[in-house]
Amino acid sequence: MNPSSPTTSAYPVVAANGHVTFLGAGPGDPGLLTLRAVEALAAADVLIAEPEVLDVVRTHARAGVDTPQLTIADEVSAAAKVPVIRDAANLVMEAARSGRRVVRAVTGDPGLDGNAAQEMLACATAGIPFEVVPGVATAVGVPAYAGVPLRGGPGDQGADVRFVDARNASARCWSEAGSSDGVLVVSATLETVSAAAAELVSAGRKPDTPLTVTVGGTTTRQRTWSATLGTIATVFKQGKVLPSPEGARPVIAVVGEHGATARREELAWFESKPLFGWRVLVPRTKEQAASLSDQLRSYGAVPHEVPTIAVEPPRTPQQMERAVKGLVTGRYEWIAFTSVNAVKAVREKFEEYGLDARAFAGIKVAAVGEQTAAALVEFGVKPDLVPSGEQSAAGLLEDWPPYDPVFDPIDRVFLPRADIATETLVAGLIELGWEVDDVTAYRTVRASPPPADTREAIKGGGFDAVLFTSSSTVRNLVGIAGKPHNVTVIACIGPATAKTAEEHGLRVDVLSPEPSVSKLAEALAEYGAARRDAAKEAGETVFRPSERRPGARRRRTT
Repeated sequence: MNPSSPTTSAYPVVAANGHVTFLGAGPGDPGLLTLRAVEALAAADVLIAEPEVLDVVRTHARAGVDTPQLTIADEVSAAAKVPVIRDAANLVMEAARSGRRVVRAVTGDPGLDGNAAQEMLACATAGIPFEVVPGVATAVGVPAYAGVPLRGGPGDQGADVRFVDARNASARCWSEAGSSDGVLVVSATLETVSAAAAELVSAGRKPDTPLTVTVGGTTTRQRTWSATLGTIATVFKQGKVLPSPEGARPVIAVVGEHGATARREELAWFESKPLFGWRVLVPRTKEQAASLSDQLRSYGAVPHEVPTIAVEPPRTPQQMERAVKGLVTGRYEWIAFTSVNAVKAVREKFEEYGLDARAFAGIKVAAVGEQTAAALVEFGVKPDLVPSGEQSAAGLLEDWPPYDPVFDPIDRVFLPRADIATETLVAGLIELGWEVDDVTAYRTVRASPPPADTREAIKGGGFDAVLFTSSSTVRNLVGIAGKPHNVTVIACIGPATAKTAEEHGLRVDVLSPEPSVSKLAEALAEYGAARRDAAKEAGETVFRPSERRPGARRRRTT
């Protein structure tokens, strides 16, 4: 990498009067932050962010970063009809003058933010060094996520594209926009976009000019309406699009005749994701849920992790201690890991004794499941045996070699596992001629109940789906939070889990084709896609399950 590149060098030493980075956080999708933005956030001493993007940027800031809250005035700007942020400039200047590194994060791009420009001028006047990290502009990013390219094809390459902020537009601005025949990108609010459309018609635009309106752009709350300047008010009225109780909601409207407008349904890649906007309950421990949640997000879902079990050390650690010492002294031919928690328990014991992965030298290692194998690889151990078929104890036994005194100098297997594990693997190994040290490496206990609002959402139909990855997750979730509402789609990892769900009065809608959490998420996505396609084919509005009208029938997929 070129050391002269400005993006590869570390940030300069902060001067006595500090340093300010004006940073564009994009329209809302955390994945749209630039690499430079992430670098600046990691180096920040103070993070001053608009409320809309605070959660987006705070993830990348270091632990302990100071995040003073911006004060929102009680009144709103008469022209913009949006809340007034009063003290941003004062906070920036005060923090910088104390010699700290400040990141001032704004929605979209700071170059299109008038307040940020004023704060830059204040820094320049005060002699405070600053830099600007551009972000994806809201007026450009939102149409891209809505499937509305601002230039729709070869014939549109020379077309005029104008940007109008309806919240501050003057009469002259409307007059110029109305007389233009190019594409207009209008920043407005959901409550005022109909009035903006009327202004454009009054200024000369034809009432039948196509219009798209997107709210919550680039987030899983995104929704887009297609209409014309003359019909948008009627579309909102028929769709019962009401003012938000939280206040004015910003929208991006794209106005104009261009090739891509009529094909928005084909180009709407984001809102057409199979689980777009679905709130999916993931009842697993936080460590276990991470990769599953990432996969669900790739399908457009909003995962909500609720631990149903807590992992604790065994009540009597002596058995585990003897087994780990036996690994070092050559007591075992094999060690078999059936869960990530088992890997974690052995690894923690290794670290307690000052051991590392080299202690596995000469020992064959077996693992059940992709995540278990990945946890071993992260530890520095490559498994010698993973099931070629079903990722379960039964699948492992299918591939496990029988004991052969000629080729196996030692006949003993170390099996670290949970206190509530089944005896299937132990019995099978004994039948194959092996001696098994069945050791409790950890205990699983029921987790504490989730917060009251989560429990209410579970019982009241606030979640669109729940993924059950074991029978214990079914029992524990019902025990700590109650039974999911009957509108919630129930997805189970296998027949045993589905049976437990049905025993608890739940209707199973999705059954994973394989006992794998990734296949379970994939099966739910296929269910969501089929549900969406069926609604569109019937000419119906696509509802999430939590929005579905009472009495609607649901199909079971396997």
